[in-house]
Amino acid sequence: MSETAGPDRWNVANTALRAAADRFTEMVAAAPSPTVLVTDDWTLADTVAHVVSIAVLYVSRVDGTEVGIRVPGLEDMLAVTNVDTVADVNSHVLAHFTEREPEVLLPQLNTAIARLLATTADPRSTVSWLGNARVTLGGLFAHLTNELLVHGWDIARALRRPWPIPDEHAALYWDLFMFDMLRDSYGVLLNTELPMPRHHVSVQFRSAFTPTTTLTLGDRRVWIAPPDAPFDVRVRFQPARFNLMMFGRISIAQAMLRRDVVIGGPRPWRLPAFLRVVHMPNGRLAPAGTESADRRRSDRPNGSAGDR
Repeated sequence: MSETAGPDRWNVANTALRAAADRFTEMVAAAPSPTVLVTDDWTLADTVAHVVSIAVLYVSRVDGTEVGIRVPGLEDMLAVTNVDTVADVNSHVLAHFTEREPEVLLPQLNTAIARLLATTADPRSTVSWLGNARVTLGGLFAHLTNELLVHGWDIARALRRPWPIPDEHAALYWDLFMFDMLRDSYGVLLNTELPMPRHHVSVQFRSAFTPTTTLTLGDRRVWIAPPDAPFDVRVRFQPARFNLMMFGRISIAQAMLRRDVVIGGPRPWRLPAFLRVVHMPNGRLAPAGTESADRRRSDRPNGSAGDR
């Protein structure tokens, strides 16, 4: 883990994963029907199966064993995945992992979470992730926590139930997962088909819950700039709502109107070009009508409901 992500952050990562898993499990167990649609394409049961598949994959990474669900060609597919093809991987996995009964899926999820939380591995050790990126154990916990929180938001919204997301827990996605991955290696994960900006673009990210970090995009790669490096755009954010925005659950305009995200700096107009490349699986950030935008629809809320 990074120097800022010491033992205290590892403890937070453990707490966050346990809390998110408990809340997610409780809500799903109480849902009246597993067939309710929670995204354009996924039912509640599909969503739970998706989260279970990730948790099972992460157990295999921590234990150094084969993935506990049979999906042909999975490892080869994961090795070449980038942000534009994540939806293809999701579809491939769900086509072969066909269990949809919550009574079966929830025990699988809890078993996987318990195995992860019981690990004695060094939280700074790295494992292979999508696109041959290298992610720390702490980063795996942060990413899985974010999956539970974001997809929990989808389910809670469909069930019309509250789903508060703690900013401290949402911030782990950036601190332990994204920033640490960029410090090590992101493989081919950000090798998008979308056009690159003509000039280098540097964006400084500031939050009360994360270390201030500047990312620079240029020459078809992304890196963390030195702490005193100049920047074009400053993004101040509240992690919970920022994550919902980055994953397409709410719009950029909505996040800005509530001041969950405040954009400034000397050249703020360069942010869209940056986000066109450095983005999460989110059809909102791809130009309309592109294959990339179409592929990412399955990870978006129903219709325009994400703007509520």
